[in-house]
Amino acid sequence: MLKKQVKTQIVSDFETHSGDTGSPEVQIALLTRQINELTEHLKIHRKDHASRRGLLKMVGNRSALLKYVHNKDVKRYRDIIVRLGLRK
Repeated sequence: MLKKQVKTQIVSDFETHSGDTGSPEVQIALLTRQINELTEHLKIHRKDHASRRGLLKMVGNRSALLKYVHNKDVKRYRDIIVRLGLRK
């Protein structure tokens, strides 16, 4: 779980307008942070299959959001990828 301060910081960094919490950019950034934290957890707890399933669901959700943004506006998609450092 993300702490409130971390979550509000991410929202303020990626919001498209004031008070924006539901745009794809914000959702993708929050999911990316959760995925990174859960990945570190699974490096320590290798047999935690319930958390691994949750991780796979989050990755799929983020992938769907990225696909949506890519279909709507390629420039926004590329900007998100660069800001989050997802593709190499």
